[in-house]
Amino acid sequence: MDPARTLTLLWRARDADAATPTRPSPGPRKGLTVDRVVRAAIELADAEGLAALSMRKVAEPLGVSTMSIYTYVPGRAELVNCMLDEVLGESPSLEGATHWREALETYAYGSRDIARRHPWAAPLFSSRMLMGPNETAVWDAVLGAVATTGLPERDLLTLVHLVNGYVRGAVQQSADAEHDERRSGLSYDEWYEQSGPLLERLIPFSHYPNLTRVWMSGVFEEPGAGLGADGGFGFGLQRVLDGIEQYVDRYTEPHGTPGTDARQEPLPAG
Repeated sequence: MDPARTLTLLWRARDADAATPTRPSPGPRKGLTVDRVVRAAIELADAEGLAALSMRKVAEPLGVSTMSIYTYVPGRAELVNCMLDEVLGESPSLEGATHWREALETYAYGSRDIARRHPWAAPLFSSRMLMGPNETAVWDAVLGAVATTGLPERDLLTLVHLVNGYVRGAVQQSADAEHDERRSGLSYDEWYEQSGPLLERLIPFSHYPNLTRVWMSGVFEEPGAGLGADGGFGFGLQRVLDGIEQYVDRYTEPHGTPGTDARQEPLPAG
């Protein structure tokens, strides 16, 4: 996709070169706009997945021709970028958070919930999408919340990436579990009831003492143990935040110098 054209579309701005608005006046159908096209595309992707998205299928519920859609959105890639920015507008506000940790927790749960409502969006969180107004606002808010730690800018960005990485991994695990359940017609509990006894008869547990100890404890049978649809999201998130808090405390240690003695090493970039 063309970055200049996509950004102009994302921000509903005027093309400086062509001096024409990206949101044209009503065309083939009165009231058709970029926003309506994007919402129709989101509804399609929510129902059928991103692989099913085509300009023709977006046009059908809007009652217009496929070529009419190109009047408002130049191509599928640009449309997907707009779709992602639109759903990121569902992110919860961080203004009510009284502490950076509370803000990061709200941010993480908000990202997870968006991925649950729009499963097609999760893989795009880490792809090379251009920033629209909603994503820009989200980044500004979360960086502002973490900035209250007093950490340098490089660390602020890396810590947000750390939380994002955890959320993406947990969301993918949850999506995989839900996909397996739909494909097999069996819930995790039903699948475990069938496979567990077979594994117990076949695996020589004496060769695997660590796995045996955990297996025999019964945790594999518990919901939210890292294998079900939830994947223990809350537990894992708290451990990530514990690590960040320890890092912040070390950085702001009274007898240390921020950025040197108080931190043994800065966080790596990226």
